[in-house]
Amino acid sequence: MSDSSEMVVYVKTGCPWCHQALDYLNREGFTFETVNVLEDRAAYAEMQELSGQKKTPTMTYGDLLLADFGLDELIPFLEKHGIQP
Repeated sequence: MSDSSEMVVYVKTGCPWCHQALDYLNREGFTFETVNVLEDRAAYAEMQELSGQKKTPTMTYGDLLLADFGLDELIPFLEKHGIQP
């Protein structure tokens, strides 16, 4: 990551939870980088190393990590850590 506070969302093509997360983040005005791990093997390995698992979506924000989540986990995570658009 180039910036310690940059949000990165790791996704897979066809993942419904990924689409929901991206739709929510876009709708709310968050700035983030989307990385499709099926198109980038190095990013897939990086995601696995960071999170210890292979499921998407997985999100990093600085040193924070949220792995294998849905909106029910994403929204409270953002609120808990004061992450705003």
